[in-house]
Amino acid sequence: MSYATRRSPGARGIAHTYSNIGLETEVLSASPEKLITLLLDGARAAIARAKLYMEEGNIPARGQSISKALDIIENGLKACLDMEKGGEIAVNLRNVYELASHSLLLANLNADIERLDVADRLLADIADAWRAVTGKGS
Repeated sequence: MSYATRRSPGARGIAHTYSNIGLETEVLSASPEKLITLLLDGARAAIARAKLYMEEGNIPARGQSISKALDIIENGLKACLDMEKGGEIAVNLRNVYELASHSLLLANLNADIERLDVADRLLADIADAWRAVTGKGS
């Protein structure tokens, strides 16, 4: 294999780079409401990938996808909550995020697709409600 062949990212690599640039541009120009939508969508996409990897028996990739979903929930969605201003709604969202995180941890520990589905449904319900309240769809 030549040096040029090894260094060339190929079509998949180029598409991945282009996708990352597109996402970065979207994030940098997004309103706070749109950012929450992007976080919810990102967590759900990571869960969907984890489910595929679980079905394939790809344990490392499953773990990486679940870790990504957990990171988005814990360091993105949960971290954005203003517990003082948000009152009961913020408390309820925090509880749902904690339940989703717990389900993801159990899914990874026990290779349990049903737990992935629980976490995804929880986030889907929040995403639907968020879009309805903010009018911020895709």
